Amino acid sequence: MNVIRAKTAGFCMGVSLALKKLDTALLEAAPRANRVCTLGPIIHNPQVLEEYEAKGVVCADDATQLLPGDHVLIRAHGLSSQEEDAVRAAAGNVVDATCPRVKKAQLAIGKATKDGAVLLLFGEANHPEVRGLVSYARGPAHVFGNLEEFERLRLTKDPVFVLASQTTQDRRHFMEIKKMLCKRFERLTVLSTICDATRHRQKEARDIASSVDVMVIVGGRQSGNTRRLADIAALSGIEIFHVETPDELDPKRFTEKTRAGLTAGASTPKRLIDATELWLSTL
Repeated sequence: MNVIRAKTAGFCMGVSLALKKLDTALLEAAPRANRVCTLGPIIHNPQVLEEYEAKGVVCADDATQLLPGDHVLIRAHGLSSQEEDAVRAAAGNVVDATCPRVKKAQLAIGKATKDGAVLLLFGEANHPEVRGLVSYARGPAHVFGNLEEFERLRLTKDPVFVLASQTTQDRRHFMEIKKMLCKRFERLTVLSTICDATRHRQKEARDIASSVDVMVIVGGRQSGNTRRLADIAALSGIEIFHVETPDELDPKRFTEKTRAGLTAGASTPKRLIDATELWLSTL
């Protein structure tokens, strides 16, 4: 099997920074035997989370589970402003591992809505990053995942609007939404909150998918950016497989394929991408 591997596959800058901070926290906490905790999963990859759990990292559900001596990391997706306040009140040592691009988006939303403008956020309503972004809005906020959901929103007449996006959303879809809303609303501010790394990954996935027989996307099923890579690849009309490890792949599904594309989400470790490439190349 000829394998075309995406150059952008694997850890993004924000994930790498978060895990480096987590490694540092483990070293600093060890002499005092203090717990190292994250509030929610630090990234969306179950294999990486299992590795850190084996090292003693505790994944807390909320601030009430934290102790004063804990070393606590704010996850790469960020927290809502209310959750962050609760964490800082509960734990003695808090490290912000929010992706810098997510933090930039949070602050941009806060600034753009400081006079009460209505936030229109393109993203997944239940995603932790989106909950965090919405919490920085100083006025009303609405989340929608597509144009159909947007049309169902109940918006007050002729307010000032701010349009923003979850950092890992499909830029093409966002630009279509921006074009439509610019025609509809006279007072609309558009924030550029989609990460450049996301755009490059999506473009490469789209390009590779157009030149192969089958596409494999490696990454956690809870990872929004990984799911979007799978959606983008599927638009080419080829068969796609979203897996967390190569063990999930079935050789029988590749018997008539000669050229496979391979990419991975921003929280997928290199070892899993390498293992998947090896699996494909030996067919």
